[in-house]
Formats: sequence, C-alpha cells, structure tokens
Amino acid sequence: MQIGLFGLGRMGANMARRWHRDGHDVIVCNRSPKPVDELKAEGLRGVYTVEELVAALTPPRAIWIMIPAGPTTDAMIQRLLDLLEPGDTIVDGGNSNWRDSKRHYVECKAKGVHFMDQGTSGGIWGLQNGYCLMIGGDEAVFKQLEPAFKSLAPDGKHYLHCGAAGAGHFVKMVHNGVEYGMMQAFAEGFEIMEKSEFNLKLDQVAEVWRKGSVVRSWLLDLLAEALKDDPKLERVRGYVEDSGEGRWTVQAAIDEDVPAPVITLSLFQRFASRQEESFAAKITAVMRKGFGGHAIKTN
Repeated sequence: MQIGLFGLGRMGANMARRWHRDGHDVIVCNRSPKPVDELKAEGLRGVYTVEELVAALTPPRAIWIMIPAGPTTDAMIQRLLDLLEPGDTIVDGGNSNWRDSKRHYVECKAKGVHFMDQGTSGGIWGLQNGYCLMIGGDEAVFKQLEPAFKSLAPDGKHYLHCGAAGAGHFVKMVHNGVEYGMMQAFAEGFEIMEKSEFNLKLDQVAEVWRKGSVVRSWLLDLLAEALKDDPKLERVRGYVEDSGEGRWTVQAAIDEDVPAPVITLSLFQRFASRQEESFAAKITAVMRKGFGGHAIKTN
C-alpha cells in the first residue's frame, strides 16, 4: 500500500525502512532535509514539505506522523486537516496523551478525515525486531491500514486493535508505566548488590539472569550489554528523564481509584534522580537533630 510518513527521528526513519523492505510505496518527509536525503539514497521516495507530501499521495491518503506529543502534534494535525480530503487518514504513532487522541479523532471526523492512534513500542531496535503496536480508532479504518501495521509488527503478528479512538495510546501509556516499575526494580536490585560486601561482578550477574531466570527480559538484555561495556557505569550520570507517560498512568490510576504504588514510586524516583541535593533530606536531617540530637553533615 501507499504510505506517507512525516517525522524521521529515532523510530520514524526505521519504520519507513521496514515498510520499504516489505514492498510498500513509502513517501517520507521531515522538518529538516538530511533524514529525507538519507532515505532517498536508500531508494525511498522523499519530499521536503507537508504540502508536497499530501500532493504526492494518491487519495484516499494515509499519513503517519511520528513527532513529539503535545503542541507539535496538535499543530501538525491542524495543518494536515487544511490539506487533506474526506476519506483520508491520519495515524498518530507518537506518544500522545490518550485524551488528546480522542480530541483529535473528533476534530478529524468533523472534516471527514479518519484518525487512528498507534501506540508504538520498540525503540531504536524496531527495524531489526519489529514494533509492538497498540492501535485505537474505527475498526473499518484499522482493516484498511492493516497491511501497514502487519509490516511493522514482529513476525507480522504482534499488533492489536485495542478499541475506539484513544484506546491505543491509553494501552501504550499503561505499558510505559509498567516499564517504569520494571526498570526501577532492576535499578534497586543492582544497587543493593553493588553496595554489598561481595564485590559482585554485576555484568556477570546480569548475564546469568538472562537465561532461565523468571526475571529475564529485554530490559535485562539491554542492561547486561551496558554493564559489559562499563561494569561500574562510571561514564553515566544517574539523571533520569520522563517523557510523560508515567505521569499520565499515575493520573489514570487516581481517576480509576486503582492503587498503583510501584508505578507511582518509580516515577517519583525519576524526579529524585534530577536533584543535585535534596532539600527535603536537609529538612529531615535538621528535624532528627532537633528531637534526637542526631549528628548532621555540613558542607
């Protein structure tokens, strides 16, 4: 099938390559020209403006956008709606908030344009391993686009139409919240071992856990590779960003009255990682000194 794609970042470019490899007619576009030039050199078709992208596609068009969530996605959808025709489809494959995706569906429908939200997991390894896809939107549109979803998914199987508009990004949001908890558990466990009296070779521990252990996972595979290269992680600063999905998952848990302490605390630990020194810890220290005479450390 013919596919338009705007956004050639860490995931978008490899999605285009995977589609091209599977025989789809892919036309790519990006804000900066270099990624377009690179893919054109690999045999894909490329253009340099959104207007050119829309004009190059044969109606009914299907355009994927792989760009940052929030205002950037909002602006791109509005720009596309000024150019597309009834029967065309926009697929948001980024990490948009599911509530935004429900709004985008309504905005698109008012113009006769279809909208699908595609939660996409697989990161920079998607070209090699495929992408796990969680998709929301109308069933009929999902069926029309299924060849494209199939080409992105591992073995052409691991994709799911989750339900109505917003469902795909909702499931991807929770997926990322679970990921936060898993990563934090590994982080705490390895710090306990690093602090122990046994002078453990953590790269070897990670490696032995990878096979047969009940905690084996792709995250552990990635950790094992990182520790093999830098066993003490001396080249890494312990500063951890979050891209929003963890916060949204915690808010969803609050909205649904679901206790989610692991995901919530893993999010807060990311906040703690960004503090050079915790003011809250200073408060605790002076209170302990006040009531119990406990020593405090001074700068």
